[in-house]
Amino acid sequence: MTRRRWVVTVVLAAALAPAVPAQEMDDVEIRTTHVAGNIHMLEGRGGNIGLCTGEDGAFLVDDQFAPLTPKILAAVAAVTDGEVRFVVNTHWHGDHTGGNENLGKAGAMIVAHENVRKRLNPEEFGEVMGRTSQAPPAALPVVTFTDALTFYWNGEKIHVFHVQGAHTDGDAVIHFTRADVVHMGDLFFNGRYPFIDVDSGGGVEGVIEAADQVLARAGPSTRIIPGHGPLSDPDGLRAYRDMLVQVRDRVLALAAEGKSEDEVVAASPTRELDATWGDRSERFVRAVYQTARRP
Repeated sequence: MTRRRWVVTVVLAAALAPAVPAQEMDDVEIRTTHVAGNIHMLEGRGGNIGLCTGEDGAFLVDDQFAPLTPKILAAVAAVTDGEVRFVVNTHWHGDHTGGNENLGKAGAMIVAHENVRKRLNPEEFGEVMGRTSQAPPAALPVVTFTDALTFYWNGEKIHVFHVQGAHTDGDAVIHFTRADVVHMGDLFFNGRYPFIDVDSGGGVEGVIEAADQVLARAGPSTRIIPGHGPLSDPDGLRAYRDMLVQVRDRVLALAAEGKSEDEVVAASPTRELDATWGDRSERFVRAVYQTARRP
C-alpha cells in the first residue's frame, strides 16, 4: 500500500469511529517533543504517545482516541516518511487504544500483553466486562505476550515487559535501550495521583513495583514518558514512587486501627500532599485501601 493510500484509508476509518465524537476533538492539537535519539513524545488528548523513527518505519506506543488518528498521523509525518508499522499498547483503556482499529486496518501490527486482548475482545471477555460493545476485530492485538518481548527496530533494542497487578492486569513498560527512554503508560501519572483500575486487576503494590523496576534500570540521563503529564526523569519518578509508598503506609496504618474504607477517606491521609498531587485523592485512597498488601 502506498503512503498516500494508507493515509486516506486511516482518515476514512477515523471519521467512522464511534467511540468518541469527532467534533469533540476538533480543537485538539498534537504537540511533538523530541525526547532523545530517534524517540519523540506526542501529546494530544488521552495518553501520551511514544514514537520511534528510522529506516524500518514508525513504531508507536499507544494511539489515543480514534478521531485523532489523522492528526496523529500528520504529526508522525512531520517527523518521518516511514509508515506506522507497529503499535504497542501499554494497557487496554480507550484513551490509549482508541486508534487501534484505524491503524490496524491501515496495516500496522498491534502488540500488547495478552490481557489487553482479553479485555478488548468480546469473545473472550465480554461477559466479565459487562459491556455490550467491545473493540472490533481490527482493533485487537495480533501479537500478545505474557512476560516480555524485544523488538530490534530502527537501530533500537526495544524491551517490552509486563508488571503484574499495577494500573491494570495488562500493563506494559517499553524501554528504548539505545536512546535511554522509557514509556511507562499509566503506571506513571506525572504530577498527579494515579488512577488504579481495581476492576481491571490493578493494585497499588504493582504500581510501586513498576516504579522500582524502572528506577533500577534508569541512569541519570534516562528520560521517562508518563501515561499522563509532562516528560519526566528518574527524579520525577522517584518523587512519585515515594508519594505512593507514603500514602500506602498511611492507609495501612489507619486500616490496622480498624478503620473502614470510608473512615480512612475521612481521615484525609493525603491532606498535605494534595497541593502537589491534585484533587483526586479520594479515588486514589480507596484504591489503596482495597489493594494494599496487609501484613
